[in-house]
Amino acid sequence: MKQALIIVDVQNDYFPGGRMELSGSEAAADNAKTILEYCRKSKIEVIHIQHIATAPNATFFLPETDGVKINTKVAPISNEKIITKHYPNSFRETNLLAYLQEKKITDLIVTGMMTHVCIDATVKAAKDYGFDCTVISDACATKDLDVQGNKVAAKEVQNALLGAMAFYYAELKTTADFIAH
Repeated sequence: MKQALIIVDVQNDYFPGGRMELSGSEAAADNAKTILEYCRKSKIEVIHIQHIATAPNATFFLPETDGVKINTKVAPISNEKIITKHYPNSFRETNLLAYLQEKKITDLIVTGMMTHVCIDATVKAAKDYGFDCTVISDACATKDLDVQGNKVAAKEVQNALLGAMAFYYAELKTTADFIAH
């Protein structure tokens, strides 16, 4: 087993004052920072995923804005890989798969933002490529959604998506549980 930490889209637009504020983004980023520090000390490969919008109608993660920048809580250091993506799935049209294969990574630790979109898409793709995934449940954040006129609270969205992932695609751990292993 060879692990890598993937930090997906912990970018300024998801924080208070950003263009797409998520519920609990500060707490999730604090936990992602704890996981990042643990992985750095444990010499686990760290990969940062940064979404840059390219769609003409995009409203956040716009190039050349403060919102597209990786949040300082999880800022990359010089030896850490940064992969730019333009779609929710971190593998789509990126070199993520090739990089993981080159490094002989078998297991992914996943943290990041928009559980219901980018975390979900990335974890499912990773499982389909044969990786074992652990999602750090309290190091991810999402938002309230409108589903056919019904407001679904972010906590419910988070629980539903994480529950679906845990059914087949990933093991779930809290930050404390992961650090304690």
